[in-house]
Amino acid sequence: MHHEQTKQQILEAFQFRHATKSFDPTKKITSEDFSFILETARLSPSSFGYEPWNLLVIQNEALRNEIRNVSWGAQGQLPTASHYVIFLARTGEQMQPDGAHVQHMMDVLGLSDEAKAGRTKRYGLFLEEDFQIGRNEKAMADWSAKQAYIALGNMMSTAAQIGIDSCPIEGFDQQAVEHLLEQHDLLDRSVFTVPVMVAFGYRSDEPKREKQRRSLDEIVTFVD
Repeated sequence: MHHEQTKQQILEAFQFRHATKSFDPTKKITSEDFSFILETARLSPSSFGYEPWNLLVIQNEALRNEIRNVSWGAQGQLPTASHYVIFLARTGEQMQPDGAHVQHMMDVLGLSDEAKAGRTKRYGLFLEEDFQIGRNEKAMADWSAKQAYIALGNMMSTAAQIGIDSCPIEGFDQQAVEHLLEQHDLLDRSVFTVPVMVAFGYRSDEPKREKQRRSLDEIVTFVD
C-alpha cells in the first residue's frame, strides 16, 4: 500500500508541475529546501560520471535585470523567482581525455592509476568513434549540456514533490548571456557555455489548463 501511495504522490507532483511564467515575489524558498533541490542535482548521473556542468544561483537583482534584457523567455520569471539558476556546460580542452576536469573527476571517482589509463582510452574512443564529437567544440558543448539536462530534470521533479514551482528557460540570447556573465567574472567562455536556465519559486496564478500530452500508445513501442 505504501508503494502505491508513493507512486500516486509522485504522479501528483508531475501533474502539479508546470512552466511557471510568474512567481509570487513575496514567497521565498527556504535555504533548507533549496539546498535539498541542489543536492538532487549533485547526485544526478552523468556520462562517464564526469559531471560536466556547474550551477550559478543568481540572486542579485541588478544582475537579474541585465540578464532579463537579453532573455525574452524569462521576462516574468527573473523579477519574481525566489531562486534563479543558470547551468554552465563544460567544454573545450578540459573535457578531452587528458583534460584538467576529466583528470580531476577520475580522482573524485577514486580510480587507481591502472583504472585511469583504461578509462582514458575508453573515453577517447567514445569521443572519436562512438559519438564522433571529439574536437568539435559545438558538439562537445551540446554533449555536456545533455548531462546538465539530467540534473535539471531531477531538480524540477524534486521541487514539484515538495510543492515548489519551476520553469526551465531556453528563451535567451546565448552569446549575450555568456558575454554578460564573463563581464561579471562569473564565466570563462573558453571553459563553459550556457545551455539552459531555470527559475524556482511559488506560483502567483494557477495554470489556465490541464497538461496536454501525447498518449503512451503514441510514444512507446515495446520490442518483445
